[in-house]
Amino acid sequence: AHDLTSAFAALADPTRRAVVERLAKGPATVSDLAAPFEIALPTFMRHLKTLEECGLVRSVKKGRVRTCHIEAAPLMELQGWLEWQRRVRETQNDD
Repeated sequence: AHDLTSAFAALADPTRRAVVERLAKGPATVSDLAAPFEIALPTFMRHLKTLEECGLVRSVKKGRVRTCHIEAAPLMELQGWLEWQRRVRETQNDD
């Protein structure tokens, strides 16, 4: 099971959310992912590492090119938790 706390913490950062949003459209190289951000590459790599450590992103290196992919399972877990919270609130509001 993935750790919801680390996933939510990772997504608290706008740069990391933007990376996840981009990867939801399909795999991308690290350089493509880093291009829109005006931050140093080592800083960007720390963001990627955070996303990988919590299981939201995985990367594969072929030669000199590292390609990143979204991991659906932790996102589905987050979505399930949020959906559960929404249902709890709706039930409370019905009283």
